[in-house]
Amino acid sequence: MSNICDYIKWRGDLTLEQDKFNEIDALILARFSYFPFDNIIEENEIVTIKELGKRFKKQDVSKLPILWPDDKKLFPLMGKSKRFGEMEVTRYINKISIEKEEQFSAITILLPDNTIYISYRGTDNTIVGWKEDFIMSFKSHITSQIDSIKYLEEIGKQYKKEKIRIGGHSKGGNLAIYAATFASEKVKNRIIDIYNADGPGFEKEILETEEYQEIINRIHSYIPQSSIIGRILNNKGKSIIVKSTQKGIMQHDLYTWQLEGKQFVYVHELTNESKIIDETLTALLHNTEPEEREKVINVIFDMLYKTDAETVNQIRKKWFTNTRIMLKFYKDIDNETKEIIIKTIHEILKIAKSNITGIKKKGD
Repeated sequence: MSNICDYIKWRGDLTLEQDKFNEIDALILARFSYFPFDNIIEENEIVTIKELGKRFKKQDVSKLPILWPDDKKLFPLMGKSKRFGEMEVTRYINKISIEKEEQFSAITILLPDNTIYISYRGTDNTIVGWKEDFIMSFKSHITSQIDSIKYLEEIGKQYKKEKIRIGGHSKGGNLAIYAATFASEKVKNRIIDIYNADGPGFEKEILETEEYQEIINRIHSYIPQSSIIGRILNNKGKSIIVKSTQKGIMQHDLYTWQLEGKQFVYVHELTNESKIIDETLTALLHNTEPEEREKVINVIFDMLYKTDAETVNQIRKKWFTNTRIMLKFYKDIDNETKEIIIKTIHEILKIAKSNITGIKKKGD
């Protein structure tokens, strides 16, 4: 079995003219936006991936905010390959705002087949990025989604003739679908494919719009067989289930997704674990009011912010100190809020227990 790094080693000597764009290329470019470009590219600069690879090599990798270890392997492989190395990239943007509760990043890749690929970054290691994901459970049209449309429209105006592909992994997949849904008709008509790699879905108010129906047949959604993130809310369309070498939440790591040749290794159905989590989350959203969810999420992240940490890693490094700070904050919150938190936890456990029993009975 192989993964996306093996794919570049095997197919990297073939340009898009020799072997046309496929779903593995789409996933690689979706992951590309996660690389820390802040110090090696200007926003409006146009530069090849090969050149970016050289600049990246000069950086002190130990000090860079690299999310997954395999990113360190993928970027150099892309830069050295014929397939990706000569692709040009531009319009890198990276915005993080605690005040606006937003983490948004994107980059545009100019492909040699006269198309462009807009890659939206998913959730990074920042606390504000994680909070924004949770906000999706009680609010539609969040800040990064709005910015995803603005970015798409700006690229559409700058590159007026090219067809457009867009994609992303995790929250990046959600942003890609959202941007395509609410883009202007002029830009939307140029979008040929939307790639969603294990991204969370949407509330009904978005799924039932005419705008969403217009693009649903252009969406390619991929989830691992024990998907958790990609089962949050709903994308309504069909999802392709991919074999992963990991278990549980670790299957969200797309480097564990297996492929053969130019396509993923598909499996026929999700695991029981994924079904239980999906049914539990669906029931929880149905049984709790958005206001209650908002209150619980705000309290949790207020506790995290009290530690003065900006990233998840910073919380881990001073775990005992930060835990004391968070427990003190929890102790001081009002009883009504505590009751809502306890009620929510109780609801999760009750629903999960019911779903586990139900799945077991179906298997008998």
